[in-house]
Amino acid sequence: MSTVFSKIIRGEIPCHKIAESDRYFAFLDISPVTVGHVLVVPKQEIDYIFDLEDDLLSGMILFAKRIAVAQKNIFDCKRVAVAVMGMEVPHAHIHLVPMNKEGDLNFAKEKLNCTQEELAAIAERIRGEYDRLAGGKSL
Repeated sequence: MSTVFSKIIRGEIPCHKIAESDRYFAFLDISPVTVGHVLVVPKQEIDYIFDLEDDLLSGMILFAKRIAVAQKNIFDCKRVAVAVMGMEVPHAHIHLVPMNKEGDLNFAKEKLNCTQEELAAIAERIRGEYDRLAGGKSL
């Protein structure tokens, strides 16, 4: 059975895409804990992140790093946190969360309620910086 992330990757469910490669896909979390909260997933549907082959896992970290650099450049944040939980969706994924204090990474707190227009604008800012850093080539 296809996960919600696989359906997003295939375009069956809309998302606010940030970046895509032949192996990875990144998009805004629709229930962000902070503004600019991004999910990074492998296109291959594997449940547990530590079941990924080494090259797939290391490549996903490098893909996530490039997005985190873009996030840090455009959001006034001290860090971009990396979180791996994987309990809600059985598809390996990394959360990239712009943060200024430890409480920003609290997934139990009430999520932000962003409109689709706000999410689209946030995604455009991150994509623009990601593309600028890439210099027009795929990272």
